[in-house]
Amino acid sequence: MTDEVNKTLNKSQIIKINLNHTDREMDIFISRDVFYTIKEIDDLVQWHKSKLGFDYEVQISYQDKIEKISRESIVSGILYLLRKFHNSLAREIDEDCISFIDDREVSIIVNNRILYEKMIQSHTDQKIKKIFNSLYKYKLALTLILQEKECHMDLSKELEKIIRETSLSDTPVTKQKNNKKKKIVEDVLLGKKINDTPVDINDLDEAEGLEYSIKGEILNITVREIKQDLYLFQMDVTDYTNSISVKVFIRGEDKINKLKILQVGDVVMVKGKIMFDSFSKEYLIMAQSINQLHEKQIIRDLSEEKRVELHVHSKMSALDGISDFDKIAKRAKEWGHKAIALTDHGVLQGFPEAMNTARKHGIKILYGMEGYLCEDGVEIIRNPIDQDFNDEIVVFDLETTGLSPINDRIIEIGAVKLKNLEVIDTFNIMVNPQIDIPYTITQITGITNQDVKDAPDIKHSMRAFLDFIGDCEVLCAHNANFDYSFLRNNLDLKKEFCVIDTLDLSRYLLKKRKSYKLSKLCKDLGITLENHHRASDDALAAAGILVILIKMLQSKGLENIIEVNTSIGEEKSITNVKTFHIIVLVKNQIGLKNLYKLVSESHLNYFYKKPLLPRSVLNQFREGLILGTACQSGELFTAILSGASDDELDKIAQQYDFLEIQPAANNMNLVKGGLLKSEKDLKEINKKIIALGDRNNKLVCATGDVHFLDKKDSIVREILMTGQGYDDADDQPSIYFKTTADMMAEFEYLDESTRYNVVIKNPNIIADMIEAIQPIPDGVYPPIIEGADASLREITTLNALKMYGNPLPKIVEERLERELHSIISNGYAVMYIIASKLVEKSLKDGYIVGSRGSVGSSFAATMSNITEVNPLPPHYICPNCKHSQFVTDGSYSSGVDLPSKLCPQCGGDYTKDGHDIPFEVFLGFEGDKEPDIDLNFAAKEQIEAMRYTEDLFGEGYVYRAGTIGTIASKTAYGFVKNFFDDKDIRLRNAETNRLVAYCTGVKRTTGQHPGGVMIVPKNKEIYDFTPIQYPANNRKSGVKTTHFDYHSISGRILKLDILGHDTPTIIKMLEDMTGFKSSDVPLDDKSTLSLFDSPKVLGVDCEDIGCETGTLGIPEFGTGFVRQMLTDTKPKTFSDLVRISGLSHGE
Repeated sequence: MTDEVNKTLNKSQIIKINLNHTDREMDIFISRDVFYTIKEIDDLVQWHKSKLGFDYEVQISYQDKIEKISRESIVSGILYLLRKFHNSLAREIDEDCISFIDDREVSIIVNNRILYEKMIQSHTDQKIKKIFNSLYKYKLALTLILQEKECHMDLSKELEKIIRETSLSDTPVTKQKNNKKKKIVEDVLLGKKINDTPVDINDLDEAEGLEYSIKGEILNITVREIKQDLYLFQMDVTDYTNSISVKVFIRGEDKINKLKILQVGDVVMVKGKIMFDSFSKEYLIMAQSINQLHEKQIIRDLSEEKRVELHVHSKMSALDGISDFDKIAKRAKEWGHKAIALTDHGVLQGFPEAMNTARKHGIKILYGMEGYLCEDGVEIIRNPIDQDFNDEIVVFDLETTGLSPINDRIIEIGAVKLKNLEVIDTFNIMVNPQIDIPYTITQITGITNQDVKDAPDIKHSMRAFLDFIGDCEVLCAHNANFDYSFLRNNLDLKKEFCVIDTLDLSRYLLKKRKSYKLSKLCKDLGITLENHHRASDDALAAAGILVILIKMLQSKGLENIIEVNTSIGEEKSITNVKTFHIIVLVKNQIGLKNLYKLVSESHLNYFYKKPLLPRSVLNQFREGLILGTACQSGELFTAILSGASDDELDKIAQQYDFLEIQPAANNMNLVKGGLLKSEKDLKEINKKIIALGDRNNKLVCATGDVHFLDKKDSIVREILMTGQGYDDADDQPSIYFKTTADMMAEFEYLDESTRYNVVIKNPNIIADMIEAIQPIPDGVYPPIIEGADASLREITTLNALKMYGNPLPKIVEERLERELHSIISNGYAVMYIIASKLVEKSLKDGYIVGSRGSVGSSFAATMSNITEVNPLPPHYICPNCKHSQFVTDGSYSSGVDLPSKLCPQCGGDYTKDGHDIPFEVFLGFEGDKEPDIDLNFAAKEQIEAMRYTEDLFGEGYVYRAGTIGTIASKTAYGFVKNFFDDKDIRLRNAETNRLVAYCTGVKRTTGQHPGGVMIVPKNKEIYDFTPIQYPANNRKSGVKTTHFDYHSISGRILKLDILGHDTPTIIKMLEDMTGFKSSDVPLDDKSTLSLFDSPKVLGVDCEDIGCETGTLGIPEFGTGFVRQMLTDTKPKTFSDLVRISGLSHGE
């Protein structure tokens, strides 16, 4: 505490305090006998926040109106607020700029237009008036007056000067600075060598014409030629304190080429002037000199022996982890670490990227996750006994100096004794904690040091409480875990009491309530609670709640305490179970498959807000897995905090393979929240875990709980957490990826040997226990349909003979045989058979099927009736005698465009076909590319086709293709903008774009491909490739999807695209309305083709329909974009339309 704050506190006269812990608010009313400046009140607010917690909203104001404030105090208050609101920009405003018309009417003269505009835009005058009114109840009239100094530069002249200076500069391109300790190469790309000490970008004053030198990393670069031989070069630069745009105008191609060598990620020094850019509406640096620095700031792990990180979150930890796992693993490899773990929250969706990362960087990946462990049922009654509800029950409540049963003390015990559900006795005693009661506890409870000064100590108080309990074996409390843990910690119990928790019991019996706090339940149930946070009143209120809840149990037919847990267990509710974090690492391929099953179970059957792992299910799939105790939310750490006995801790430790400790900085929220007293307590807990490991022969490993790569990245996690409504988002722990030396330093309080073991030796032992794992198998695993190869050959050959006659024309026979060889030899025949069956069923129901993409290049697909597109060269066929003529000279692209002709053999009309598409488009030049058969079904038929696919392959072998929804750039922009708007901070575009780019790609949710279906072969399980889940974890969807994004397993197992489309339905309706089959419409009909040029054939003019073509109602050709293409190209042939369609659908 500073002397200044101390003096303010000493003179403070507080009249009244209103403290609301529910809304985390405190209002303090002070006496007008002592005057406080605005700064002094601000200091007091911050001091109280430091005691309560910075998430509390603290307001201090005078109880009564201040009738008169000295002009000196008004001036100091205004200046203080101006500098608070506008930082360095407000420095030039001093006492001389503030004038008084009278004691309540003030004007502020502003000499800087930028500051004036900022003050107007942010309503600074209104804010100042509001503050004077809320603090002092003093009405102040405030006027802002702009009086600009004659100091503004002529921007056009300044620009010309910059262009002239930079263009005339002929500085040598490269200079080297020799230094024995560090060799830095500097390339002078523009202007002169910069010798200035760089200023942090965050410290730049946005005042026109100020000159600065900055140093930073390039985020992006644009080069544009404005007019002949004049270029605009612009780049965004960051030093991670902030970012700014840098511009420079360059004359001469040779000079701009010097700057073009710069790339994103390069480090540069820039010297230039601050100027306002009218285009971007913000200040930037107009560069005079740019130096490239070849001194990448690379963090290195210089320790001889390296650690292994066993606890890492990637972007797949939804809205929590923010770094690409590839970058973290790359860093680990560069540091010489042999392995690194991946442990996202409850999911394995980072595995595919991690697998590619392992191959790319040559590092061993320890695959796993941080799961959510829970018990199989809610233990509402602890240590249940055979006792009737009407027998004696003691309901008690404790008031304490804090939240930790280990470090805090009891200051009051209150209790009531029930018999036949009526109060028969009461108990209350104050306890001398023999330490000072914290200020915040006094504010909550009203209990002061004076109140307990003459009270008995805990030993005598507990003896009196035990006498009150007597022979009663059942205790009850609201949030019993808290009260009972304090009780156990202060009593040498010979046996455990039976304990009823009204908090858990009310959650079970009074479902779907927003709050189960004691005060809220009392209000809802009509129970009187006069002095909340006093033990006797709280105990009496809890007894009233218990009586109501017991009567509800009795209405369910329960009369005995021992029946309660059993009855609740039968419902198997997971909505109220307590969860613990747990690290699960994969030891071998058996463990991998078990983890896939475990994750599937957690998502399909045990999902409540998050995927839960019931202990029995975890034990069922335990083989091949390595379990760690995780972080402060883990079972072991939680038990230590709640004061569990050594025997209880030993039982917990025995269930794990290794115990985790983490840097004290990771868990400082427990100190700030009052659960622990100091950082020393955190270190003592770590020592206790180490001793526990030694006692139970368990490895203890130091882990970092990594959520981002570098310390500077914490701002991104703060933005995302703020966007989700976390109150403590601004209190980011140091959960970045640490070097071995960093981690050793975190545990300096341990002896050297222990520190080496937990940081280096033990994590490496865990890494060595784990085999090399491949999450997704290599190779292709198509579904199996017996006889598919022969069936495909038979179908296609029969249809070819039916169309082209026997013997087949050589061009037909060779094309078909070549395709069948590639298809069958690569195991894709089954895909053709499936698609053929699906199309056949739809056609039978009267709906055509549209084939999408490259399937039209497969003649085998044509001959198996999957598509009507014939990829052979343009040709004639006689439907009568099967005579054919092929046009292979390239004169026609489509058979539709061939002139009509009679068969020279029988005189009948030729039909025309063939679109000259090479098969390689579909299966690749080697014939081994996975075919992608995309089919457009009518909406009704899409559902039928998916059902038919499941019937064809059986339950457990067909799943919808899963997708992963990540934060898009627009959403990321919203996160960033809202974050800084709430703080009343205006970001430059460069910094906004940097933060948006970092937020983009973080996982938000999961979904499903609109028509993608993944098919597992009968000789495999889905768990050989991926876990499964519901899309967006919505059980009501009735659809199971792949847990991994379908792209990562497509190519291993078959993906069918069974898509829904309106056009097949429209065509069916038109056929029904007209009685004319779509297949009978000639594709070379001149009237139909004219629609793509003019609407005249429809009997209307362009003016009538507002469209220059007749395609307004034609699918794929009715959009403004495509209609404009038709207007520009004037298509005359069918092949022209094919090209336009392909172009309009291209990327």
